[in-house]
Amino acid sequence: MAVTLHSLPSCVEKANAPKQFTYPFCYEPHPLCIAAADEVRRYISRHTEWHEELQRGKMFGVLIVKTLNGLGFLAAFSGTLDGKTQHEYFVPPVFDLMAPGCYFQEEEAAISDINRRISLLESTMQPSPLRRQMDEELAAYRRFMQQSKAERDAKRQNCSSEAKDDSGLLIKESQHQKAEYRRLKQAWEQRIFADEAALRERQEEMARLQAERYERSNALQQWLFRQFSFLNAQGKACSLTELFAPAVPPAGAGECCAPRLLQAAYKEGLQPLCMAEFWVGASPKGEVRRDGHYYPSCNSKCRPILRHMLRGLDVEPNPLLAGQEELLSQLHIIYNDGEMAVVSKPAGMLSVPGKDELPNVQDAIRKTIPSAEGPLIVHRLDMDTSGLMLVALTDKKYHELQTLFLHRKVHKVYHALLEREMPVGQEGDIRLPLRPDIDDRPRQMVDEQNGKPALTHYRVLANRGGRALLELQPITGRTHQLRVHCAHPLGLNNPIVGDRLYGKPAERLMLHAYSITFEGKTFEDEEDIT
Repeated sequence: MAVTLHSLPSCVEKANAPKQFTYPFCYEPHPLCIAAADEVRRYISRHTEWHEELQRGKMFGVLIVKTLNGLGFLAAFSGTLDGKTQHEYFVPPVFDLMAPGCYFQEEEAAISDINRRISLLESTMQPSPLRRQMDEELAAYRRFMQQSKAERDAKRQNCSSEAKDDSGLLIKESQHQKAEYRRLKQAWEQRIFADEAALRERQEEMARLQAERYERSNALQQWLFRQFSFLNAQGKACSLTELFAPAVPPAGAGECCAPRLLQAAYKEGLQPLCMAEFWVGASPKGEVRRDGHYYPSCNSKCRPILRHMLRGLDVEPNPLLAGQEELLSQLHIIYNDGEMAVVSKPAGMLSVPGKDELPNVQDAIRKTIPSAEGPLIVHRLDMDTSGLMLVALTDKKYHELQTLFLHRKVHKVYHALLEREMPVGQEGDIRLPLRPDIDDRPRQMVDEQNGKPALTHYRVLANRGGRALLELQPITGRTHQLRVHCAHPLGLNNPIVGDRLYGKPAERLMLHAYSITFEGKTFEDEEDIT
């Protein structure tokens, strides 16, 4: 399938192209990408046969490219659309699983046939009806033995000399009944073994089919990983197996928009300039996606792939790393009694050391208070969240504070600015169980079956500039709890301003740990987040 290069609207054709390519894991969409995304939305709106599917939600992407004749853009969708992997308007997949005559289709059909045969065998796996008869007869004989034992026990309790003379006979009677029970059970098992010969053959056949299914499925998966080969700007190709080694690539890796767009550009000799991915339709169950919002590339499936594909491009630096050194001057110690400290963390600073060796609260405290010992950090705040943190300065105090958190004897209050106004004074509880999104960490998902209980109390304090100022009290302490509970449709359905994961990016996340109370002490940290 040929790649279709689309023209940009005349009103933006001469817009300034970006000097560096988009950092795909945190970005503000370039105006050229926004114009291209609008064109894609207009195109898909004309395909009424897609409307029902798109209403359920799908990710699309655009890539602005430079050609000999100027600028243009490529478009992509994730996964399939209308049951197909290819449509004329969009770039083709990196590898087309659904191509006619594809080995994958043939082998998948063979595996499906094995599944059908296994299901058919399972439906015929009926034990011999003799088993029920055996169970009934053996149960009746056990009741007879119990009754006989009770009669023997009654005779033994009779202290007469006649009973003592009969003790040997009672023992022989017990031994005879036990032996008779064993003979009876063995006879039944021999009859059943002969009657279940066909069943054993079916069980052996099922075990053989299950082993074959496992071997063929594993071989097919490995073959598929090798077919997904990704180019980069230097012309080097790498397979999924190589990019994720030594780990196993996750399901669906390589089928997202960003890898498709870059692969098509490299194959056609087009120069990538900037890229954006946006959501169309309703939010998936458990996730927070909003129609028309732009989203970063996912971490689990796309980061290893894009890390390779972007080599050779001049990529923007990670905006989350900008100005990190300046944050150290914004970290304030507001209380220190020698055993513990209360610090005010600025937004954008890590609580503990990360893989990028960025400034963080723990390292800063060790430098500021060299006498501090122990693990120091008792609890954490998200990198994007500002406000109060407790820091232990002794090992003894660390364990004391940990115990207080464990028994929920530390009370925290946050202030948050939400995207839309709400009725002042409205309050209530949000109960939405949470778990990590294993395909896109650190994002969290609502999961009624597998999520951990999460409870937040909220109260609307005021409305300012078309936005609601809320007081949030987390009763539990799940990752991103306040952010998800505000943004999710089953929560407040009103994201926190600046929430790049669950809402729209802004200068900062407007979430501030305002106060913390424990052991009769309350500390407050006023900050105007409006």
